[in-house]
This record gives sequence, structure tokens and C-alpha cells, in this order.
Amino acid sequence: MRKDRIIQIGKQVLEIEAKAVNDLSLHLDESFVQAVELLSNAKSRVIVTGMGKSGLVGRKIAATLASCGTPAMFIHPAEAGHGDLGMIIKNDILLAISYSGETKEIVGLLDFIKRIGIKLICITGNKNSKIAKYSDIVLDAKVEKEAESSGLIPTASSTAALALGDALAIALMKEKGFNEEDFAFVHPKGQIGKKLLKIKNLMHKGQQIPCVSLDTPMNHVLKEMSRKKLGMTCVVNKQEKIVGVITDGDLRRMLQKFGESLMYKSAQDCMTPNPITVEKEDLATKALNIMEEHKITSLVITNKDKKIEGIIHLHDLWRTEMF
Repeated sequence: MRKDRIIQIGKQVLEIEAKAVNDLSLHLDESFVQAVELLSNAKSRVIVTGMGKSGLVGRKIAATLASCGTPAMFIHPAEAGHGDLGMIIKNDILLAISYSGETKEIVGLLDFIKRIGIKLICITGNKNSKIAKYSDIVLDAKVEKEAESSGLIPTASSTAALALGDALAIALMKEKGFNEEDFAFVHPKGQIGKKLLKIKNLMHKGQQIPCVSLDTPMNHVLKEMSRKKLGMTCVVNKQEKIVGVITDGDLRRMLQKFGESLMYKSAQDCMTPNPITVEKEDLATKALNIMEEHKITSLVITNKDKKIEGIIHLHDLWRTEMF
């Protein structure tokens, strides 16, 4: 095929699938609300099942639900009748995905589902199907057409089911108040975990914090900076509130300014007043952005009373490999 024809086919597929998802958004109704409310009040897990392409979509939906605060797992419907039904317990909720609504492997589970009394939600393109009739809640995922002209290959329909599963997961997350901190708790590894790290998890605190008073002689300031090895020190007033910082860069500038008389100066004479501060609940990425913007290597963490709670250094962020 010619290059322009290949690009044309790609565009057609994307346009058909985009329309399928957009049409779903236009037709969300009370059933979606009922599904979110049922799942948000679940006392156990969400069991997702589906066959073929719907099964692959189901695995992704289960993973997304779990990562967004709703315990979920996938069960293959063909394996269910050979012992995996033992994974389903009372108070679970079953989410079945079948575009035709007649998938025999899922139909074969319906009597068991009703017998143990668990709720059934289905995502289907056929509201009059056997699975739909057995379901407590039916989520209509009917598409106008598949992206492949014969209509035999699940394309737009599987994309629509996947998008509807994502919509459920995100709506559930908001309904349950699942926030960034909760998300970070279940994503401790990888780039997501690094981006959600908070400053409090990386900062130096307690005896690690270099700190001097306003009237501390510069020779003692140097000793404090050398001892704590962070390339800076905080300067506090009598109320122990931060009023300035002295960095290695400040020392070089002050040495050029005062020469040998630098050692006779006080911390107040040499400090940079009103330093930039952050709070320990801020994300580490915020600290990194501030350091890059202001070309500094350390930030002071303070509470609302401007008392020091910690120090975070650029090296602490490098070690996380977040950049």
C-alpha cells in the first residue's frame, strides 16, 4: 500500500474509536450512577471477568480499579468452572464484560452467581442479551460500528468497554475520597511512586539540621556547616524562627566582600534573609522545581509558625532518580 493509504486507514480507525468513546459519554445514565454507588459500598472485592479481547480489557479494568482504591481481581470465565469459582465469595461484586452478552463461558456462571447471591454488573453492547437479563445493573457499551469493515474484529467495542471501565474506576476513586497520598501508598515503586514522594520522606531532620543564631560568629558558622555537611546553615532568631540562610556560595561572596575580617562578622551580617521555604507535606517534585527555578541546592522545611522542621538537598532528590 502507498504511505498515504496507510495513514488514511490509521486515521479512520482512530476516528471510529474516538467516536465510539464520545458516544458513550453522551449516553451515560442512571445505570452508571447505580454502578458507582454499588461498587463504592462493596464490602468485599470486585471480580472482573471476560473472554477473549473482553478478558484482556477486564484484566486492565481490574488492575485500574485496584490501583485506584477498589480491591479487584480478574477471573477467567473458562477456568472458573474448573475450580476458580472458589475465589468468588459472598459480598463480592461481579463485573462481566461481554459485547454480545451471550458469551457461553460467562452464561455458564450465571446460575452460580445467583445461587450465592452476589450482585452482577455487566458491560455489554446488547441490553436484551442473556447476561444483561441476569444482571442487576447493565452498562450499555454499544458502538455504531467496529473499526474494521467486516465488523468481526473487536476494536471500537473493546476500546469503548475499556474507556467505560476507566470511567468507573475514576468516578469510584472520587466517590471514596481516594487521594494522592492513598495513591502513593499503593504505588511505592517506579516513576509514579517517585513523583508522589513527599518532602517529609526525604528531608534531614533533628540533629542533622545545621542551625545558628543571629549573633553566632562566622568561625562558629563555618564549623556548623562543616559538621552537618549540607553546604548551608539556617539562621534563627530568639523565637527559633528562621530569618535567613548562609550557603557555601554566600561564604565565597562574603569572603570577597570582607576579606580576612569575615571571621569577625556574625551570621546576621552574612546571611541571605527571607529564604524560600516549603512544607513537609509538599511533593518532592515541588522542591525540585523550586530549586531549578531559583538555581539553589537546598530548601528549608518549616511549619506554619516558620519554625524549622527539616532540610532537603538536591542530592536527596538525585538519589530518588526522579530526574
